[in-house]
Amino acid sequence: MLVAFSVAPSGGEGADASVHDAVAAAVRVVRESGLPNRTDAMFTTIEGEWDEVFDVVRRATEAVGRYGTRVSLVLKADIRPGYSGELDGKVQRLEAALGQGD
Repeated sequence: MLVAFSVAPSGGEGADASVHDAVAAAVRVVRESGLPNRTDAMFTTIEGEWDEVFDVVRRATEAVGRYGTRVSLVLKADIRPGYSGELDGKVQRLEAALGQGD
């Protein structure tokens, strides 16, 4: 499965509360998980089995929770049993389809 998620703190203390530090803490958890992942300007996407992916999302959310009194979590999942390598495979198929129009 692929899970794209975005997590951010709210209710931080004072003007020094930094969203990018909180997001960095979450991305660190993801990267240390060893699961295939990719981070862009809006989301981090992880690939793996249900339990392992959601464990990483939970731990990343907890890491962000240290930066505020509330946490906002948005996620989208593509659940396709029996498939792996889709983090890159979906993009490769899209690029191939775009090349067919030339």
